[in-house]
Amino acid sequence: MPTINWNLPKMVSRAYAPLFNSKARYIAYKGSRGSGKSEGVATKVILDVVTKPYVNWLVLRRYANTNRQSTFTLLQKVANRMGVGSLFQFNGSLPEITYKPTGQKILFRGADKPLSITSISVETGNLCRLWVEEAYQMELEESFETVDESMRGVIDDPDGFYQTVLTFNPWNERHWLKPKFFDEDTRVDNSLAITTTYKDNPFLDEDYVNRLLEMKERNPRRARVAVDGEWGVAEGLIYENTVVEKFDVKEVVKGARIVRGMDWGYGPDPTAFIEYAINTRTKDIYIYKEMYKQHMLTDEIFRWLYVHGYQQGDIRADYANGGDRMIQELKNKGISGMKRAHKYEIMFGVTYLQDFKIHVLPALEHTIEELNSYVYDTDKEGGWVGKAVDKNNHLMDAMRYAAEPLIMTRKSTTDRMEAFKQLGLGR
Repeated sequence: MPTINWNLPKMVSRAYAPLFNSKARYIAYKGSRGSGKSEGVATKVILDVVTKPYVNWLVLRRYANTNRQSTFTLLQKVANRMGVGSLFQFNGSLPEITYKPTGQKILFRGADKPLSITSISVETGNLCRLWVEEAYQMELEESFETVDESMRGVIDDPDGFYQTVLTFNPWNERHWLKPKFFDEDTRVDNSLAITTTYKDNPFLDEDYVNRLLEMKERNPRRARVAVDGEWGVAEGLIYENTVVEKFDVKEVVKGARIVRGMDWGYGPDPTAFIEYAINTRTKDIYIYKEMYKQHMLTDEIFRWLYVHGYQQGDIRADYANGGDRMIQELKNKGISGMKRAHKYEIMFGVTYLQDFKIHVLPALEHTIEELNSYVYDTDKEGGWVGKAVDKNNHLMDAMRYAAEPLIMTRKSTTDRMEAFKQLGLGR
């Protein structure tokens, strides 16, 4: 067995000390990108298993299949960095991690498979630790409660205790996590609520920090969450009638029209693709597919579209800034349904979509982020004006392009657009 010589202050930031010295039942960390939340908790998971023979961990994400490439891989990396990787058996197919000296487990599950959680049992010790990663993606408090309540039973160790740790980016102040863990008047007993930022992570390189600081200049509203770790403010949102929830795609497409849109980018702007079902009878939009990636060349975009089965079917795309060339190149390669989106007033399309309730699958993190940061612009006095801020809107633009066949077939389109201009609602 290797000699373990850990110096925690050198391994994790001081901001994460409560993870290692607090017995609070709940510890909720909201924070910015690059704040080191996940690395800090992963270190705690490994340390707890090695030093506390009664501890088994359950690592939870909204969807089970997202654990393998995120939390499982991170824990394997952290265990190796801590010098104890050889003491663990890493089973990536389940996924599952076993501490070989005692048989303690680190188990991985998704909130989309609740039965697999309530039936969990361990042979050694107790299932008494829960890590909810990307907790913001859990749209229902009831889903969290179901899992949390499964953490029960008598711990034989006299110093043993149950603990749940939650980590997330706080994109919208309306989320149930805020009143449950952060609001003074409503938060649960025996809990800690902590906010961390990139400043709490001394291991970041200068280039990454500079990109975060640039975001504060380019898009202060987005930076409020992504850089400062504060709650996203709902005031001024363009699409207020939105809900993040699980739905059956096969059901929602019935009686609806499937539409797709693309917005081109390279770097720093991404290429973005969105697909959703729009039901004009019930006034519902169900977004179930996104692609959001920087530095994509034409061949890479073609491969992604081909692999995902988009050789046929309309895809409305921006034609400006080289878009026409991209559209033609993709058509030549076999994406026959690529079409250029017409040029029309942005708010004309926005107001059409505002008539719908927008449902988004929890896995679509970029769509959720943009919906929660796409806002009206302001004048010099800070008052809202009738146009959208032209930032962090790649999927929002693609969503508008996708709906164009429905928007542009409305009667008297030209007259309506002219009326928009007269009202000051154009570009």
